Amino acid sequence: MEAIRTKIDVSGHGRSPVAETREAVFEARELRVFYGDQLAIDNVNIDIYQRLITAIIGPSGCGKSTFIRTLNRMTDLVPGARLTGQLRYRGIDLHGPKVDAVEVRRRIGMVFQKPNPFPKSIYENVAYGLRILGMRKGLDDRVEKALRSAALWDEVSDRLRDSALGLSGGQQQRLCIARAIAVEPEVVLFDEPASALDPISTSAIEDLMHELKREYTLVIVTHNMQQAARVADMTAFFGLEVAPDGSRRGVLVEYDETEKIFTNPSDMRTEGYVTGRFG
Repeated sequence: MEAIRTKIDVSGHGRSPVAETREAVFEARELRVFYGDQLAIDNVNIDIYQRLITAIIGPSGCGKSTFIRTLNRMTDLVPGARLTGQLRYRGIDLHGPKVDAVEVRRRIGMVFQKPNPFPKSIYENVAYGLRILGMRKGLDDRVEKALRSAALWDEVSDRLRDSALGLSGGQQQRLCIARAIAVEPEVVLFDEPASALDPISTSAIEDLMHELKREYTLVIVTHNMQQAARVADMTAFFGLEVAPDGSRRGVLVEYDETEKIFTNPSDMRTEGYVTGRFG
């Protein structure tokens, strides 16, 4: 897909200088997600750009996690979930009938809120996905590379056969990141990756994200405004709308360069949220 050169973004505002020369990895147009008959997120239009960190912020229940789960088809695993509109990954309909969901999840990895290492050794946690996908050549080198990329190698290189469950919470989360990147994805999704960690471990994860964006496109859901401001290049603010029947649905209110979102937002709802007046 050719890099997008237009000066106008999907919301009608000027393209951010941060995204100006970047290729759009994901393109969502009029994206809606339903759980059964319940509309969860409504009419999302957004481009997510290559090798940037994009933060998704907003109040609880606004569909942040639902949105990023559409990006690697995790919504497929939810009974009754369905999508309308368009969601393209490098120009390909991500939810098209001929697209292999397993391959999607290899290319688009995910790290969850709570560290979830397998009850296996540190080595086998990283090697597991490689074995499943048949990426066995140079296995030791691949495991080492992933652990180094996750800034964990120096801490565990002499105990690779020990149980991963013996690691600290922050180390377990970095191990989960190593496991995600070992299979050579192009994108890594993070759903509140530091919410269960102490401040020192949180700082280590944030520092790691800055290193990872040299090779990967990162999308992070976070409730922590300071974290979004620290790590993200672009920020999308999702809000809640209440329908006449009382049902609630998430909507994309504003999407722009992070500095603008936090210092000069275009929408009063965004300003109210980032300044703490509501949400």
